[in-house]
This record gives sequence, C-alpha cells and structure tokens, in this order.
Amino acid sequence: MLKPALHHFERAAREIAAHGDNDTIPFDLDVRFCGDQANALAAIAFGFFEELRDGPAKENHERIAAMHVCSERLIAPSGPAGFRVVTKIHPFWNIYLNGLAIAIAETLEPLRAPEAHSYRFLPDGGEQLFDPNRSWRAFKEATIVDADSIGPGAVIVQTDISSYYEHVSHHYIENFINDLGGDSKQVSKQVNALLGKLSAGRSFGLPVGGQGARVLSELFLNQVDSALTAAGVNWSRYVDDYILIAANTAEAYRALGVSAQCLMDYGLSLNKSKTVLLSSKHYRDYVNSQLGGDDGEAVKLRTIDLKFDPYSDNPDEDYESLKETVETLEVRRLLNRELEKALPDTFLVAQIGRTMRLHDPIIALEIASTLLDGKNLHAFRSSFSTIMRGIANLRADERFALIHSSIDLLLDAVPVHSAHLLKVDTSLLHYMRCLRFRSTPERALYVRNLYETTQLDTLRRACLDCWRNWGDRAGFNYLRNRWHQMTAEGQRLFWLATYKFGDEGEAARRQFRHATPQAWALGVEVPLDEKKDKEKLRRHPRGAEPRFAAVFETWAEEVERAD
Repeated sequence: MLKPALHHFERAAREIAAHGDNDTIPFDLDVRFCGDQANALAAIAFGFFEELRDGPAKENHERIAAMHVCSERLIAPSGPAGFRVVTKIHPFWNIYLNGLAIAIAETLEPLRAPEAHSYRFLPDGGEQLFDPNRSWRAFKEATIVDADSIGPGAVIVQTDISSYYEHVSHHYIENFINDLGGDSKQVSKQVNALLGKLSAGRSFGLPVGGQGARVLSELFLNQVDSALTAAGVNWSRYVDDYILIAANTAEAYRALGVSAQCLMDYGLSLNKSKTVLLSSKHYRDYVNSQLGGDDGEAVKLRTIDLKFDPYSDNPDEDYESLKETVETLEVRRLLNRELEKALPDTFLVAQIGRTMRLHDPIIALEIASTLLDGKNLHAFRSSFSTIMRGIANLRADERFALIHSSIDLLLDAVPVHSAHLLKVDTSLLHYMRCLRFRSTPERALYVRNLYETTQLDTLRRACLDCWRNWGDRAGFNYLRNRWHQMTAEGQRLFWLATYKFGDEGEAARRQFRHATPQAWALGVEVPLDEKKDKEKLRRHPRGAEPRFAAVFETWAEEVERAD
C-alpha cells in the first residue's frame, strides 16, 4: 500500500544532490543545498504531508492549488531540429513531488511487467532510484533476443507514442494513484494539484526532466502495458518506445491496431512517422547500427562506463583504469568521422564530450577545439549541453590549468559565431556555467546585458552565479540596489553571494534580514498560535520544525565557511 514516509523525502533530497534536479540543465547551488540540508528539507516536506493527510480530504488539493509553487518552463533542444519544454522547479517542491513519486514507485514496482524496461525502481538503491542495468541499450539487445526466439520469419513493429509527456492526463494519473491503496486518496489529490501548478493550469502534461515525472509516466503506461498483455500482444517498452514482435505480417498489423486502440482509450496516439514494420534480419541490422555494431572503436566508446566513484576502495586505480581505456580509443578519428555525416551521431558526440577529462591536456584541448569550432558546433547542436558539461569539467580541474586560457578563448568566441545556439534556454544555461570560472570585460558586459534583458529567473540566477564566482563588486552593488525587484529565488542566491564581499556583504544581510522569513516562506508553514492552539500543536507539533528561510540562511553561512 502507498504510505509516504520521512525516508521517501530524504531519499528524494539526496537523489537530487547526486544527480541534479533536472537532467537537461546544469547543476546549480540549490542542488548542493538539497544534499547538505536533506534532513531539514525532508522534515518540512513530511510534516506538510502529515498535516494534509490528517486534515480534511478536500484540503489535499485545495491547499496546494492555492499556493505559489515556484517553477519555470524552459526550451531545450530535442534532436537536430526539435525542441521541448522542460520544467525547473523550486528545490522544496521538487523534493516534495519526488518524495511522493518515490513512495508511488515503491508500491508500483511489484505490479509492473518485466517487458517494461525503463526506470525500474530500486527499493534499496539509496541515491540511485532506478536500476542502471535496465538501460535503453539493454532494452534493444533484449528485443533482438525476443525476435530470434520467434524464428527467422518474425516481423517486428517499431513505434512510439506521439508527444507522450505533453499529453498525459492528470485525471488518469489521479485515478491510477488511487488504485494503490493506503494513503493514495490524499497523495493523488496532492499530485494532481502539483501537476496543475507545474503545467500552467492545464490538466495534462508532465514536467519534463525530473524523476517525479518519470515515475508518474511509468504509472500511466503500466495501464497500457496491462491492456496489451491482456490482448495477447508480444511487446517490450522503454519509456514511450514500443517494440511489438509477431510471427508474421498479419499478426504484426493486428498487434499494431490493438496498441493504437489501447493508447486511444487513454487519450494518446502512435507516432505515424516513427512506426515501421521490419523483418527479423532488418531489425537486427538496424539495432546493431544504432548500437554502433559496425565500428569496434565506436562500440567501446558507446559502452564505456564513465561513472567514477572517488570513495571506492581503490579510487586511484579505478580512475587510472578508466583513463587508460579512453586513451586507447581513436577519439579524434571518430570525431572527424562524425563531422563528415549530414547528421552526426548525438550519443557518440556526447560520449566524446564526456571523455575529454580523461585525456592528457593537449589532446583534450584538440578535442575541445574541434567541438567548439564555429564550423562544427552547429553540426553538434544536439549534443551542445553535454559538450559544455565536458568543457566545464576541464575548466574546473586544475590538472588542465595549462589549457584553461585557450579554452576561455574558445568559449568567448561562441557568442560571435554561434549566437543562434544560445537562443535556446538550456543551452545558454550550460554556456553560462562555463563562464563563471573567469571574469573579463567582455564577459561582464555579456552577463549584465543578459540579466537586464532575459525574462527567465533561471537565467538571471545564472548571471548571479557568475558575479558570485567572479567576486564582482560592481555586479554585487548593482543587485543590492535592486533587492526588492528580485524574485525570492534571485534574493536567495544574492544572499549567498553576499559572503564573498566582506563588510559590504554583512551590511547587506543586516539590511535585508528582516524581509527574508516572509519573502522566502513556502506557504507550508503551520499558521498556529502556541497559546491559542495547544491541542492542534499537540496533534501536529510542527512548530518545532525548521523554517525554509532559516534553513537556507544557516546553510549559506556554512557554505562560506566550507569554501
């Protein structure tokens, strides 16, 4: 049965700290905040959940629906010519939604079919919510085995759901949560209200990029999966990609029709442009091509595990082994080969970006120069965020100090030759993350212009992060005189930045301290008076819980000491 508990919210906070709050945008200081203050933030979240759970049923929806749930919708690249909307959520509300989702995933996992390969929940996985062995690659390899088991005459249908995340109905999500028992009635109302806030008031759509949306997506499609099984369809699924395997063309067409009907019952449809029927041989060849089966070097690069745990028993040996493996690959040759293609392989280019930190500095600079060259960057636009992550890793690592100035020159040229790529919100965020390591007059002007012209608070916070890291007093004074014009999220980052500016920063904190408890209040604080409401406080003793503003102020001071 569904029973959200304190440990679900604690796990949500620590998972965000380990993997970020959204997989399309760079880590920011709130990600670190979630990890450092996981217990305090989880306590606030669980206390709020208990209050709603034990209160009037209708308040589970109405209380959240009446609140300001801070979030922002950003544009992110999707393939070489597509875009999608992703959602940046306030750290508390991200923990809250993910905590509820983790409790849902825990209850849902035993009910899921083995043919559903995506996001298989790990009950004891700690910061790792999902089984890393159930990857897209493993899914594709498993479907080849399934097709072979049917025989050489098998027909495979490859299809996916059209604009899936954008069309998920909140009403169905609420109903499917209700089926889980326990506290499901309360949780379903809260999730419905949160999704409505994050979808600009619409009754459909999931907030792309976070773990909560992934869990709710699997909850939704679990119903479709069950319907396909009941209809006798041989299916496998990874997120919204379906593979249907049949003995012949007639059976394959029947399976496709059944799938279309099952999806239609829930307001979804198949993507006609991505639906194909293939013979067993053609499917195998296609998958091998997808997985890089035609090039041994490419296969090694695709399958290499780039995770490095500095707290393992043998961290130095692990790192050197990984580094040695990467150095044996002809990465520059592979990169040049991708440049010759009309559409470079997005994953392969991204993997090259990830491996830059494992090369010697001079080779890393050669790769970075190729990736950031004005003639090449547009071709690699689908991998822009991963390339910038790789560049940021080089720029942050003192082992590559020899090439830092050269990398800075490459970065400063990007707005000149590839300004169109920086019109995309998430791409610009990744670029800004690379600028924070060094201040120049040109960068200072660029950041000031961006701050004054952007409508997105997430981008303004990226500007604030640059000024903070640069120790830019001009930027500090510019913001101090505009405190009341900043959003609560901007004010929090400015508060953290004040610790970089000595007496001036201390004076700014004294000046604005009286305003922070109200400005940063979440709306979940218990509005109880100890003298008048002793009985309520006895039943819900949340008066002893930390307040969000106080938690953040304490953390900001601790960060300054640690740094």
